[in-house]
Amino acid sequence: MGLLARLSTIIKAKISNLLEGAEDPREILDYSYQKQLELLQQVKRGLADVVTSRKRLEMQKTRLQESGQKLDSQAREALSAGREDLARQAVERKVALQGQLNSLDGQIGDLKKEEERLQTAERKLSAKIESFRATKETIKAQYTAAEAQVKINEAASGISEEMADVGLAVDRAQEKTETMKARAGALDELIESGTFEEYGVAKDEIQRELDQVSAQKDVEAQLETLKREVRTAG
Repeated sequence: MGLLARLSTIIKAKISNLLEGAEDPREILDYSYQKQLELLQQVKRGLADVVTSRKRLEMQKTRLQESGQKLDSQAREALSAGREDLARQAVERKVALQGQLNSLDGQIGDLKKEEERLQTAERKLSAKIESFRATKETIKAQYTAAEAQVKINEAASGISEEMADVGLAVDRAQEKTETMKARAGALDELIESGTFEEYGVAKDEIQRELDQVSAQKDVEAQLETLKREVRTAG
């Protein structure tokens, strides 16, 4: 039993060390959640960059449109002044600006599509992260509860072993107590039955017989003395 107890203690110690060295799933869940938040931040930064680029192109488009309107006014003024050559140059520049405007419209359209795509991705990712967060907290709470239960069971197991030892000691004490009670009862029965008294009477009877023998000797001695006195007197 001693060897088995020592082996059990060693095994428990080994298992405890292995469990303590294992990764905590709560830390893994928090790490995964943090990584997802970082990914969401990247998506948001990407969305912000796309919006900034779109705004910048829209501002550039506005300036080109203003320049086109200005060139149109200048062409009209040149024609009014009889300078068709200047009017032609103004119109040519306006046409070139229109080409740039068309290109900007295409770029702005592409950025808007990218912006919509990132917005959709952000919403889906945010919902996924929120769902993961709720699940994470639930799992962490369950793990914490299970961990506490394990510690309680381990403590209860240790207490049970100690109580078993205490129980053995109590059993031994009760056994000794019962033995002592039985012995006391036996003595009571002997006393009640008069056994001890009879033993005392037997001793007194022997003493009386011895006393009688001694007295008889004394009687015989005195009787002989009287006999001698009588014979002497006669």
